[in-house]
Amino acid sequence: MIRRAGVLHPYMTAYSILDRSLVRRGSAPAAALRETVEFARRAEELGYHRFWVSEHHSVPGVAGSAPTVLAAAVAAATSRIRVGTGGVMLPNHRPLVVAEQFGVLESLHPGRVDMGLGRSVGFTGGIRRALGHGKDDADRFGDRLAELLGYFTGTQSAHPGVHALPAEGLRPQVFVLAMGAGADIAAEHGLPMVIGGGARMPDAVARYRAAFRPSAWAARPYVIVAADVAVGASAQEAALLHLPEAWATVRSRTGGSFPPLVPAAEIAEMELSGRERAYLDEALKSRIHGTEREVAVALGSLVETSGADEVLVTMNTYDLDRRLDSYRRLAAVFTG
Repeated sequence: MIRRAGVLHPYMTAYSILDRSLVRRGSAPAAALRETVEFARRAEELGYHRFWVSEHHSVPGVAGSAPTVLAAAVAAATSRIRVGTGGVMLPNHRPLVVAEQFGVLESLHPGRVDMGLGRSVGFTGGIRRALGHGKDDADRFGDRLAELLGYFTGTQSAHPGVHALPAEGLRPQVFVLAMGAGADIAAEHGLPMVIGGGARMPDAVARYRAAFRPSAWAARPYVIVAADVAVGASAQEAALLHLPEAWATVRSRTGGSFPPLVPAAEIAEMELSGRERAYLDEALKSRIHGTEREVAVALGSLVETSGADEVLVTMNTYDLDRRLDSYRRLAAVFTG
């Protein structure tokens, strides 16, 4: 980390992207998936390190429900950027099937595949029943993770004589999404971790580094910090970029469903109730926005506080051209 013109400049940190394939009003989920693939091509051109997709089920405003399938499409459309998941929710899947899927991905795109794994289960009882899993499956994450890793090393003992082909012998990069006990599980298994910023983040990172056990997957601790980041010609312009996703979050809290994105200008003109305003302020307060210089300062502080090896950026807005411009401006920040 160095200072340029008084700015703590985070150019030595790797920058990556998480895209959740959010749907826009008036558009179909299929369009959101195609936009994700095209966005990945642009991210590669801009020099981002990784491009990850996510797993959500039965959410009207999110098209990303099958991350390994979408990651395969992204990998086929790109040539250099690392591709993966942020993440596959392991409680929803059998470890054998996850190993087979990532074995196929790594076989077809050797040296480019990331297996990001999370502990979340379906948000509602109906979704959990449809997936065939319950809330207590999250508590067995450590055992499922050990089984999954064992399929790649050929050492899994949960099901003697069972082999995951073509996964056995392959080594995609593995990451644990550090929600709740995730940091401790990542340290125990010697895996890199991904964590969101926030008040608890420094303690979780310190605990992870102190307890980390080197493994065949990672020789040292590796921390990716996730952040919502928008960059514009002015701070006001950048702040507006966050509004569509933040408002969808408000709608999910007040109406029970995360809807398709709507234009920022439309949201800015709404007369909100006190409850809606409070939720919107809450949804916006941890997001980073500003000009290139302002964002460089904020990211420099985040990297200094966390000691992050990498920053995983997410930002979705209604206007696709403005989204791309923001990521282009951010690339100018981290390339110096």
